Amino acid sequence: MKAKYGKVAVLFGGSSAEREVSLMSGKAVLAALQAAGVDAHAFDPAERDLHILKEEGFERVFIALHGRGGEDGTVQGALELMGIPYTGSGVMASALSMDKWRTKMVWLASGLPTPRYAILEAGTDWDAVVAELGLPIFVKPAHEGSSMGATKVTEAAQLEGAWELAARYDSLVIAEEFIRGDELTAPFLENRPLPLVRIVAPDGNYDYQNKYFTDDTRYDCPCGLPAEQEAALQALVMKSARVLGCRGWGRADLILTADGRPYLLEMNTTPGMTGHSLVPMAARAAGIDYETLCLQLLADAALDYAPAAGARA
Repeated sequence: MKAKYGKVAVLFGGSSAEREVSLMSGKAVLAALQAAGVDAHAFDPAERDLHILKEEGFERVFIALHGRGGEDGTVQGALELMGIPYTGSGVMASALSMDKWRTKMVWLASGLPTPRYAILEAGTDWDAVVAELGLPIFVKPAHEGSSMGATKVTEAAQLEGAWELAARYDSLVIAEEFIRGDELTAPFLENRPLPLVRIVAPDGNYDYQNKYFTDDTRYDCPCGLPAEQEAALQALVMKSARVLGCRGWGRADLILTADGRPYLLEMNTTPGMTGHSLVPMAARAAGIDYETLCLQLLADAALDYAPAAGARA
């Protein structure tokens, strides 16, 4: 196993708002790879400079960083320059998928369904946003994950405060119309969709706490949809990943209305790998255990632009 993958760095921790989740993901991945005999080592970019990866002879990287600085194309670009293959999407797809606004623009241009939205700023006409999108409204930073800085606004008077909270995390804040329906998530490995997961959170509040630190949220996998309908949703998700340029693995979140209309919410290019995470859950339903999943992701590590034969890395 050591010869197959060489010296592997598992990148986790980092300095984003999602550091705590990344530490949980990375430690679980590291333990699984080491148990499988991989020469895997922990590497926290918040504590060590990335150029050390090249100096210490790492041959492959498993990215378990979440949020900015790890999931947004930044680390991917550095690894491209060093010529070290890494898991997940490349530079462009990572950057694009991390930006909820631009993800929506690509999906809409491709004819894919996503909730209506507005960009919020200091001088925004709050009443006009409510008139356009209705209530409730979800307000969230455009470049954060794990529901960081997100608020469900149920009254017009709450909108400005929700913007102020989101703006602490990001200069770009998006308001999204509320779509009533079932919350689903759709993981995939390369070109293979995994079973959908239905998420049933307390009072419909699937926030940071309910995602990672409580057992109050129910996850249904299989999701209970008819096979034909689930296959259609999986095809939609694979197209949504393709137009963004995603590779390796990922997970799209969506809402399915009572009359069967799907709405894409966002794309995750480095999903969580914790005990509460949804990709391992869906993989398990497909007959793929956690260790095998980690090995498959590592085997798929790649570069956007492989160096030409004989070129200096």
